[in-house]
Amino acid sequence: MIPSSSDKQRAPRNRTLTLSDSDRHSLKNKLVELKTHGTFAQIENKTIHQDTFIALDYLPNEFVDLAFIDPPYNLNKSFNETSFKKMDSDDYEKWLESWIVKVKKILKPNASIYICGDWKSSGAINNVVKKYFIIQNRITWEREKGRGAKHNWKNCSEDIWFCTMSNDYYFDVEAVKMKRKVIAPYRDETGNAKDWQEEQDGKYRVTHPSNLWTDISIPFWSMPENTDHPTQKPEKLVAKIILASSKPGYVVFDPFLGSGTTSVVAKKLGRKFVGIEIDEYYCCLSEKRLELAEHDKTIQGHQDGVFWERNTLNEQTNGKNGNHKEVSAKQEDLFINQTL
Repeated sequence: MIPSSSDKQRAPRNRTLTLSDSDRHSLKNKLVELKTHGTFAQIENKTIHQDTFIALDYLPNEFVDLAFIDPPYNLNKSFNETSFKKMDSDDYEKWLESWIVKVKKILKPNASIYICGDWKSSGAINNVVKKYFIIQNRITWEREKGRGAKHNWKNCSEDIWFCTMSNDYYFDVEAVKMKRKVIAPYRDETGNAKDWQEEQDGKYRVTHPSNLWTDISIPFWSMPENTDHPTQKPEKLVAKIILASSKPGYVVFDPFLGSGTTSVVAKKLGRKFVGIEIDEYYCCLSEKRLELAEHDKTIQGHQDGVFWERNTLNEQTNGKNGNHKEVSAKQEDLFINQTL
């Protein structure tokens, strides 16, 4: 069980979000448990504290515009008071299918669904989702964390399967463009910049996003979004998916909510959300992060309507024509620790 913030010693500059006993006592009153079929109004912008297999049976049909799903991967893993045990591949596929069929019932006819996996579980995910959805793409993102392996290649990437209910789906590529520094600033025959712009602090190109993401930082101790959840996804990663595959006001759903990243990012970006999580501590973490999101809408790596490469906070804070944007102390600390 995760200790309270008073029980665990942390470095002075460690920004990992924790809960006190009083936090848990007050925040758990915000959680929802479903015992009968309900309406969307009863679960709108709520954290459901329940086994997802039970809760899914009580949710209304066809209310979800976008599902982001980060299920337990097929390995032995502890999640505070619960754990997941590795299965053989066939059994893992059956486990995936047992909740995917339930999720499909709550998706709108033009909904999008993203499912995360590592290299071991990715094949099983593909085998199952192709039975129920149209696979549009597979995103691979660089997970730059870990010390490596002595007898194998370091595992530093994960997959996200992008699927849709039909070919009539929403996708806004303009909302997820990348801003990169130009290494080779070519000019045309008249001397004008070719596909790039010169700004006060450098030359930049705004590009269409690919399905290979190398700009993601795993949450770590100096990032204010960091929690003690062992498989927490970065807000920046989820923001890309929400901005690309939903409009403001759309409903975003996560049946394995963990520490709440999907709901938090949905709130920051003006979407509605519903999340299910079996562990009470993680549910309360979600609610605390949602409270903080009332006043802090920042998403590390996303500024001025574009996504930036890693370790570019200094460039992000300098506006065009010398206008300097205000940056929170949290972001400044993030930049300092990324560049150490």
